[in-house]
Amino acid sequence: MSIRWFRLFLVLVAVTSAMPAARAQQTQPNAQSQQAATPAPAPSAVVADQQRVLQGLKAKTDDLEKRIQQEADDDAKLVDIRLQLEELSRQALAAGVAFRPRMSEINARLEQLGAPPAEGQPAEPEIVSKERAGLATEKAEINAAIAAAQTLSIRISGLIDKIATMRSELFRNVLTKRYILVDSFGSAVVTDASTEFTNLYAALASWLSFAFQYKFQAVLAATAMALAAAAVLLLGGRRLFGRIFEPDPNVEDPSYLSRLSVAFWSTLLPSLALGVFFFATYFFFDYYGVLRGDIGTFIRAFMLLIMVTFCVNRLVTSALSPKLPNWRLIPVESTPARWLVRLSTAMAVVISVNSFLGVVNEQMGSPLSLTIARSFMAAVVVGIILILMGLVRPFRTHLGVWRPWPAWLRYLAFGLGLFTIGAALLGYIGLAIFVSLQVVITGTILITAYIGFLSARAVSEEGGFGGSTIGRWLADRTSLEDTTLDQLGLAVSMAINLMIVLVFLPLILFMWGFQPGDIQTWIYKLATGISIGSVTISFTGILSGIVVFFVGYFLTRWFQGWLDGSVMARGRVDAGVRNSIRLVVGYAGVAIAALVGISAAGIDLSNLALVAGGLSLGIGFGLQNVVSNFVSGLILLAERPFKVGDWIVAGQVSGTVKKISVRATEIETFQRQSVILPNSELINNAVGNWTHRNKLGRVEIKVGIAYGSDARHAHEIMLETARAHPLVLKNPEPFVQFVNFGPAALEFEVRVFLADILNSGGVQNDIRFGILEAFGKAGIEIPSTPRAAVTPPKPEAWPIDDDKAEVVHAELEEAKAEAERKRAGRRRRRPDPG
Repeated sequence: MSIRWFRLFLVLVAVTSAMPAARAQQTQPNAQSQQAATPAPAPSAVVADQQRVLQGLKAKTDDLEKRIQQEADDDAKLVDIRLQLEELSRQALAAGVAFRPRMSEINARLEQLGAPPAEGQPAEPEIVSKERAGLATEKAEINAAIAAAQTLSIRISGLIDKIATMRSELFRNVLTKRYILVDSFGSAVVTDASTEFTNLYAALASWLSFAFQYKFQAVLAATAMALAAAAVLLLGGRRLFGRIFEPDPNVEDPSYLSRLSVAFWSTLLPSLALGVFFFATYFFFDYYGVLRGDIGTFIRAFMLLIMVTFCVNRLVTSALSPKLPNWRLIPVESTPARWLVRLSTAMAVVISVNSFLGVVNEQMGSPLSLTIARSFMAAVVVGIILILMGLVRPFRTHLGVWRPWPAWLRYLAFGLGLFTIGAALLGYIGLAIFVSLQVVITGTILITAYIGFLSARAVSEEGGFGGSTIGRWLADRTSLEDTTLDQLGLAVSMAINLMIVLVFLPLILFMWGFQPGDIQTWIYKLATGISIGSVTISFTGILSGIVVFFVGYFLTRWFQGWLDGSVMARGRVDAGVRNSIRLVVGYAGVAIAALVGISAAGIDLSNLALVAGGLSLGIGFGLQNVVSNFVSGLILLAERPFKVGDWIVAGQVSGTVKKISVRATEIETFQRQSVILPNSELINNAVGNWTHRNKLGRVEIKVGIAYGSDARHAHEIMLETARAHPLVLKNPEPFVQFVNFGPAALEFEVRVFLADILNSGGVQNDIRFGILEAFGKAGIEIPSTPRAAVTPPKPEAWPIDDDKAEVVHAELEEAKAEAERKRAGRRRRRPDPG
């Protein structure tokens, strides 16, 4: 009925609005032609804004596509272009997503308006037709804009793939390009080198003159601040790590953990301090305008040269310790250790100088022949050094015989050295330099990281952290136990491993040709999520979910404690009720924290419907007992047939309830044994509760007197003794029951009521002692049952049977035969009469 009235209202509105239009049509006969010439309505604000955004993104994409061709030979610039394209792709997708709210509104409104009337049906009001047409037009514009955004995103993805292909090809060309060495070595090389050195000297002299004349104070300030930053790190590290920073010559036999720690931290901290000094110096020089032209590039390359050389020398010196043999990680002799330090440092110097000269050649536009000659000599020198290192005999037996490196290590050094020299001689200069660089830089990084991992593993071992300097310092100044120190050692070990991965993994990736932009892209993908099929895994979301869950968990525990200790304790709520409420609040809080954590992790709970269906099937078959106990626990917490502190009897178990959980109930017997009973047994079987409603209970004490005793007097004695006990209730009053004429005594039963049945043991004990003393004074005898005398069984005699008789007869016959043989022998030995 309401729909009909609504339609009638729309018709009236349409007619009312049509009347002025009809009059206007009479006065203006050309209105229809003018209306036909009216332009289409302008797009909505959302569509117009996003169209402008998409046009701007398209223009930027066109510009970046042109730059790809211009920077085809520069890997770093290609990475920068790729980062910009990825940002444009995200903006294009965001522009497409921006239409969703408006599209939802349009679809909802079109659904409300319904389909247009079919042919032959009454026409709908003109206002409805216009609204539907406008919405359809806007929807088409939005669809076109979304299609444009998707097309742009696909185009950007194609450009990103193109950049990846170009970078791979560029890397392969660098390694596989072959140069003609004959053309690179000649008299022109010496001339070019002299000219380049002259130009470099002139540029540096000009910059130094400028810096000291116009920027002297800025240079001093920048250097002072850089030194302060490095000093803070170095001195702070020395104070924090103490004796694990440098080897102590007074320690004759340091532990392996101490040697590892000294080697790792004495390499890492000074290297970091030097790196901080160089970084701060360059930053402040650039900030104060001290750098100009290509000087900044030269200074940066020179700082890298010193940094690499220092780090390699520090690492090899710390590991081999030429001056302190007891601190060596590798048991080599002192002379080979010194040679190894010199050779490693020389190799680092050669590689670093070659890299520095490469930067100089690039900035000054040096001839290609000079670059080839420089790289060739550096590769050959590195190869020779590797062969010399393989020839070193670092070990000596107890007989004084020198032994070489293990075969695999020796042959590896020979192989790398010969490969580098051979590649350089064949003209593959890029490949030779790449291998040389990886041997020095990557080898140094890997060795340092390996020492760090060994140090972390030693710290994590039982007693490892407690035996370290920091562990002993903590033990002396705190009350931490050995178990706590071991757990702290595990945490320190995990922190060291994480620090090693975060520091050294990017360095290795840089050395293998990756750019900072690559790592930035990976980090962004890890943060936003990795798509595997239709599933997106976001490590940031997972971490957020874990943090939210733990926050909810600890809030639940705090609320439980506050509710139990402050609210219910002050309200003197029963202990059983308090336990039930605390458990329900705990389970509900953990469940809510888990749900919120899952939602914060970005996991759609609706996707778990299939998993829940599978779990329900498994629960139905394999987890029947678990579910039964769980439901029984909920019933126990709701009905509360017994509570914590009650004395219950369940089958053969009798004791006090200590804890009620959703799966099982803990009962402590009077022998202090904890019995864990599944909740389903407590629900399905009979359970006796001595303290269900209250602690009032009756106690029975059985007493027997001898036949011939005064039974009535004994009855009075027992009744008076029961009434005299202070814990026995007067109402209901105690009474004594004559139970039976027993086989050896007249049997009585003393029945008393107690306000607290838990005191029954002590009351029974007191009443028995009182009855025994009163019976002794009254001469009433308590009979004892006579014990039967037990005679131990005698061992049975050997049975006389046929077999034994035969054995005895055979023995007698053998004895007679032996006697007969002896007599016959004596007759044969009579004396000769002659």
